[in-house]
Amino acid sequence: MSSNQTIPEKRRTSDQTTKMTSITRRLHWYLISKVFLRNILTDLLFFVLACIGWCAITEYYKIGFLSVSLMRSITLLPETLSPVYRVVSPEGALLLSVQAGIPFLIIISVTTGLFVLQLFGQIFSYFAEDRRIRRLLSPINEIALKADELSRLSFSEDKYQEIEKALENIRPDQVTDNKPLSFHDSDLTGVEAAMNNLLLRMRDSYRQQAQFVNDASHELRTPIAVIQGYANLLDRWGKSDQQTLEEGISAIKNEADHMNHLVEQLLFLARGDSGKTTLNLTEADACDLIREVYEESFMIDEAHRYRLNVPDRRIPITADTGLLKQAVRILTDNAAKYTPEGEDIILSAGLTGAGAPYLQVQDTGVGIAESEIPLIFDRFYRSDEVRSSAGTGLGLSIAKWIVDKHDGHFEVLTRPTLGTRIRIVLDTARPEGTAA
Repeated sequence: MSSNQTIPEKRRTSDQTTKMTSITRRLHWYLISKVFLRNILTDLLFFVLACIGWCAITEYYKIGFLSVSLMRSITLLPETLSPVYRVVSPEGALLLSVQAGIPFLIIISVTTGLFVLQLFGQIFSYFAEDRRIRRLLSPINEIALKADELSRLSFSEDKYQEIEKALENIRPDQVTDNKPLSFHDSDLTGVEAAMNNLLLRMRDSYRQQAQFVNDASHELRTPIAVIQGYANLLDRWGKSDQQTLEEGISAIKNEADHMNHLVEQLLFLARGDSGKTTLNLTEADACDLIREVYEESFMIDEAHRYRLNVPDRRIPITADTGLLKQAVRILTDNAAKYTPEGEDIILSAGLTGAGAPYLQVQDTGVGIAESEIPLIFDRFYRSDEVRSSAGTGLGLSIAKWIVDKHDGHFEVLTRPTLGTRIRIVLDTARPEGTAA
């Protein structure tokens, strides 16, 4: 059986190689003919310009001037058939009569020599050009072979039953990193590898979705429990106790606002993941953007000292200014949460050493442990040191989503008890596409 399969496979490979050789040859001859025609036109242009140049030089040295009003002609002497170049004035006087045989012969010889050199150059470069074309077409040849192999792939009924039986009891949450699916059949090796890759991606997506739902449920459970607790308290004591009534209403309002903020953030991430959020890209100035955030923060937050550090010139960027400003606001709000009152928060814009524009927020707060830096952009992640502070753990995840959609990245520099500097570095090229 194996030998019967090998012969057709070799024959198909040979046929495909023959086809690719034919394509390579046709492409090569097309390029050769194109270069050959270009060389002929170039040599003809050289011949014409050389003849015109000789005539002009001869006129200038023999007559002493050049004029478009003079009449010029080239004739052949009957006895020698040698060309003669004549120049006649408008009044009919012969100003110049020169034998042009030898100069024209030299020009023809030079033009012919140039053409021969070009021809030899084409001949010598033939094999190198052929190898280059084959190298460029080799990926297409491999794709064609794979496509041909897939198109001829056929299984018997028992093979399909074997695949169906193996897939019957597979669940994404039970998939392991070590070959989740195995058919124990050499004919199904390619199908097995493709399905294993698909199952592993499904497993990762399933875990991410399950973790997200679990974290969201946990975060929503806390405000709901607080609201329910105060509602029960009001039902028992709030009707007759004014202080309990006011305390309960205030707590319920705060928790409702917190839950509303959390739901808005969840909806933002859900719309982004589903591709429903669209970027409205415009040309903007990074300095103006960071200056707006600085002025807003300066007016709203009087507990900290805000400083602005921007260059005198414009720093052009292509971005959705509304979303990018939201990302900077998130960084600024985080800096305000974890920086003691009266300390500095510095907002900056500039260019990196590679010329990429950046937006930066630097605080003098509690800092972040080195081990936690890779985790701070995960959804619902909050370190133990700041867990008691108000927040949902989704702000930096939203900021990362926004920066990713702008083809940018974060640079985080932090020292515990000294503060944190988070820089948004934008790609100098325009982000691809506008749909997120």
